[in-house]
Amino acid sequence: MSDASPPPPETEAPPVPQSSSGSPTDFLKGVVGKRVIVRLTSGVDYRGVLSCLDGYMNIALEQTEEHVNGVVTNRYGDAFIRGNNGVL
Repeated sequence: MSDASPPPPETEAPPVPQSSSGSPTDFLKGVVGKRVIVRLTSGVDYRGVLSCLDGYMNIALEQTEEHVNGVVTNRYGDAFIRGNNGVL
């Protein structure tokens, strides 16, 4: 008889983080379809699912909530945010 224990189960390596050398537009295209928070220059936050964006950083959100000082003030089905109003 041998006292050798069975080898430990193989585990997958954690995913490799993506390089941070891409542009903000590349990053945003990678999160299309995911929940995001968009902060306006006025300080108001819009939280929703990123539907699409364009080269001017105009943003379309679905299932959108407007937050002022951390409190939900409005809910919208769709919201369109002009690119020069957002803060990156």
